[in-house]
Parts: sequence; structure tokens; C-alpha cells
Amino acid sequence: MFTRQDALDLDAKDPLAKYRDSFVFTDPDVCYLDGNSLGRLPKATVETINKFLIEGWGTKIVDGWGEWIDKAETTGDLIGRAALGAAAGQTLAMDTTSVNFYRLVRAAISARPGRKTIITDEANFPTDRYIMQGIAEELGLNLVVIPNDLQEHSTGESFSDELVTSEILKPYLNDDVALVTLSVVAYRSGALHNIKELTDLVRASGALMVWDASHAVGAVDMQFDRDGVDLAVGCTYKYGNSGPGSPAWLYVNKRIQAELRMPIQGWFAQRNQFLMGSAFDQIEGMRGFQIASPSIIGLLCIDEGFGMIEDATIAQINAKASKGTDMMIELFDQWLAPLGYELVTPRDSKLRGGHISIYHPDAAQIARGLRDDMNVIPDYRAPNSIRLAISPLPTSYVEVFDGFERIRDYTQSGKYKDLDLSNVKVS
Repeated sequence: MFTRQDALDLDAKDPLAKYRDSFVFTDPDVCYLDGNSLGRLPKATVETINKFLIEGWGTKIVDGWGEWIDKAETTGDLIGRAALGAAAGQTLAMDTTSVNFYRLVRAAISARPGRKTIITDEANFPTDRYIMQGIAEELGLNLVVIPNDLQEHSTGESFSDELVTSEILKPYLNDDVALVTLSVVAYRSGALHNIKELTDLVRASGALMVWDASHAVGAVDMQFDRDGVDLAVGCTYKYGNSGPGSPAWLYVNKRIQAELRMPIQGWFAQRNQFLMGSAFDQIEGMRGFQIASPSIIGLLCIDEGFGMIEDATIAQINAKASKGTDMMIELFDQWLAPLGYELVTPRDSKLRGGHISIYHPDAAQIARGLRDDMNVIPDYRAPNSIRLAISPLPTSYVEVFDGFERIRDYTQSGKYKDLDLSNVKVS
């Protein structure tokens, strides 16, 4: 049986334990298991932003742009080397994941003229699917959606963990496919896709692969350059601890940068930007993928969050995410399975990211009650999924243990059955 002392022993040996003191904790009793939705606030971010407001914007005003104008590129390079295994000149920090996703998908389709099919999966993040639906309608394309959504398919089928394997994907590929897009980590189940294997398969068909790494970046040891990734997008506010609404990022491999033209042509991508020429002439390199002025405050938040990731190393972070989710599954088997919960995340740590997903018929009430009554913050996803994450830098093993113990106790109490969620908008 896994005990609280076992969790304390893991914390005592944890090489990342020192980073916990680098974050803001307003209530030490809270078990925060939702870092896969929004990371905690680094203390250094508060100091950095305050200093920028007074000594940067406040003091330098417009002259500060001499220092800030290339910030999307320098912060992008930090994200690349800290968390993506990407050499400089391939990552930009800018805009939102949705905007970046739209632009890369449109650019990839245009780079494969004559091909009329685009592919995603049913379990992909909703925004990605909605954007794909809109693009297919706009351009008259055939959108193929692989049926693997746990809301639609019973967990007894082959898609029980929402994982798309090469065996599943291969029959969908042909010479009419322009692109395939999947999430590195499935947002609901936590299943981790094989980046290299699937990218190689898609490229062999002549198509381009666009990865959404939002639920992986900062927890999974990704190596984009090594694995030949074409294109990718992701956010920074989850395991990146960069703040709500912090700028997203996009990655374009150097070998295909010259092939792509952006569907939104902004002045930051213009050659000789400040000549304000009448005709657009896209500059070479990643600057050619930028639209407009970057959010400097947001980028400074990313610098703190991903600077910590770089210092800790993504390999060490990935190792703790694997060990932490192993512990979660052991506690699930020990306490939650007997209470009617079902695990829908792969048990093999090589096939999952930094969170697990558990199902219960009353998941909505339980997730809300845990917040209101037990000082545990999980994440609920319709129709009956509770997501539980270990964010390796701020989260201790004992915090996870205590959280699971409270989930057990609250479920056993049955108090959640009396909750009225009719007026709850966010769970």
C-alpha cells in the first residue's frame, strides 16, 4: 500500500523540490491538481513585471521599442531550447494558440495545392476541431475526423484512451491529404502520441503534420528537431506557468520555412519593416511568420516561467511527471477504483503526459464539491471526467497524495449528491 510517508520520501529525494519555493502559495492547505489548465504564479514574475512597468515602459516609453522589438523571437527561442528541443530561429512567442493554429493550417494547405483532404481526430481540443471545420467550409475541403471521442465511444473499444496510433492513422492517408493535425497530449484522457512515428508516416504520404502541444509543453520532453516535426503550436500558461492569457507560440521547422506563406500578412513580417512599402514582401526566417507588435508584458512572464524550465531541464521535469502520474494511478487503484471510478489514461508512463483522467457518473458534482468543501482543485471535463495533474515544478508528491486522499473521503461521504450545479458556469 502506498502511504503518505512514501510521498514524503519521494519529496525528500526530488531534485525539483527546491523550485516549489519559487511560487506564490496563498493557502498552503490547497491541493492544486489543475496545473494542466493554469499554472501557479512564479514569485519572480511579480518582481519582473513591476520592474518593467517602472523602469521599462514608465521610464523609456517609446524608446523602449529599441530593446523590445525582437522580443517575440528571443522569447520564442527560449521556449524552443527549454521545452521543445528546437534550435534557434524556429519558434515565435506571439498571439494565441488558436490564431497560430489557424495560420499554420492555412499555410500548410496552401503549400500542398491540389490536395483536398485534411484530417484530425474527434478527441482533439474543441478549438482545433472548430477551426478545421471552418477552414474546410471556407476552402471546400474534405475534413476527415477519426472517431475516438470518449464521449461518443464506450471505453471498451479500441479508442478507450483516445490514442491515435500509426495503425489507426495509416488507412486514412492517401495522395489527396494535405495535412493531419493532432494534439501531442489528448486534452481529456492525457494520452501521449508518438510524435516521430506519426510525423514520419504523414510526411511519407506527402502531407504536412501540425501538432498542438498545449497540453504537453513544459511537462513532456519533446524533441522537435530530432523528430523532424514540421509545424507546431502551443500555449504557455499551463505547465509553463506564464499566466492567464499569456502569449502562445508557433514552431516552423527551418527546412520548410521558405515553402509557407502566411494567410495574415502583417507589417512585422515585411522586409524592411519601417520603410512601410506599398507591397507585402515576406522576410525570410521566423520573423516572416509574425503579424504585429508583441505583448511585452506577456513575453516577460514567459521568460520567467520557461527560464525556470530551462534551469530545471525538461528531462528532469518529464521524469517527475511520469513518476507523479505513476503515483496517481497507484492511488487510483488503491482508493478510487473500488468507489466506482474508471481510469481512461494509459497506464504506461511513456504513453501519457502530466495528467490523468478518471471517470465517474457524478464527476461534475464531485469536482465542484472538492473545490467547495475539501480544498482540492481538480479539473472537470464533460460529460463525466475529472482531470488530475502534477505540475512538476510547484507541485509536491505529498500535495498529490493529500488530494487523492480527500477525493476518496469526499466520494465515500456522498455529500456531492446534494449539490445543485444549475448556476455553476465553470467547474
